[in-house]
Amino acid sequence: MAIETRTTEAFVERALTDLAAGYAGVMVSIGNKLGFYRALAGRGPTSSHELASRTGCEERYVREWLNSQVAAGYLDYHEGSETYELPPEHVPVLADEESPAFMSAAFEIPASMWFDQERTLEAFRTGAGVAWGDHDERMHHGVSIFYRNAYRASLLTEWLPALDGVVEKLELGALVADIGSGHGHSTVLMASAFERSRFVGIDTHEASVEAARANAADAGVADRVEFRLGDAGSYLGGGYDLICFFDCLHDLGDPVGAARRAREALAEDGTVMVVEPFAGDSLTDNLGPIGQLYYTGSALLCVPHSRSEAVGLSLGAQAGPARLEAVFREAGFTSIRTAYESPFNIVLEVRR
Repeated sequence: MAIETRTTEAFVERALTDLAAGYAGVMVSIGNKLGFYRALAGRGPTSSHELASRTGCEERYVREWLNSQVAAGYLDYHEGSETYELPPEHVPVLADEESPAFMSAAFEIPASMWFDQERTLEAFRTGAGVAWGDHDERMHHGVSIFYRNAYRASLLTEWLPALDGVVEKLELGALVADIGSGHGHSTVLMASAFERSRFVGIDTHEASVEAARANAADAGVADRVEFRLGDAGSYLGGGYDLICFFDCLHDLGDPVGAARRAREALAEDGTVMVVEPFAGDSLTDNLGPIGQLYYTGSALLCVPHSRSEAVGLSLGAQAGPARLEAVFREAGFTSIRTAYESPFNIVLEVRR
């Protein structure tokens, strides 16, 4: 079979670009942890000596880090003054930890993927699972910050309003369950906005439950939020007006069982909100950088966790609306609609 040399050369260039992106992620993480981006934000042209002084670091290392950032297009360089500048348009992405566009912490996720590679290789060879709690702590931190900011941007302003009558119930006073609540950012956000409602967060990962309780206390909502250890198929309680699955249904070993439990625990006129990574129903619908991120996360995080639980259905992070709908129809629900979608998320409204 003949090989087209120009095609190979083009692919080498693509692979080198990906390799450089991997290097860039390491440098972004270093810049975030050492406070370089925050020290550059809004300061205008800055020399390597000035940045080193501001952050308490050694100038020679700082200079090389700055040069790498210029080469990557993250910083601007002023040759005449030999100074560096963080463009204001890059500040929300690199320096503002409250911005929905903040990405610096997300580079902790691939760091965990590398650290956990031996577990992943064993899972690929044997079909065994890797539970969420068995990953390196950097994964928990990176996922928590990345999703926290996404929820802050969309949950109150786009997702909940897309559900019929749910905001009105929350304003009057509703009972809400947040399944797979993690560090509790989604639960705390809702509790902060709807003071008359009560919230229960449920998660199997003890360290995440503890972090969630601390986050609720810090936000001043611990009086109306409870976080419990429990699994999606057997948690206690019922009469919930709203049951939420934020980016976790596809991680569950038995999503159909979780949907059945939600149906049992739901008030007669209640709503299930399912937030999932956006995907079409076929592979060709999901090509491109976002699909690449989601399929990789699915292979290394989502499917392994599903395999670590009973049933191990392994929906995957790119399940698509047809497979998601099938889960809830098998569980006995009859009303399922796509309430909202963006390039990153799909939100389903599920009712009896």
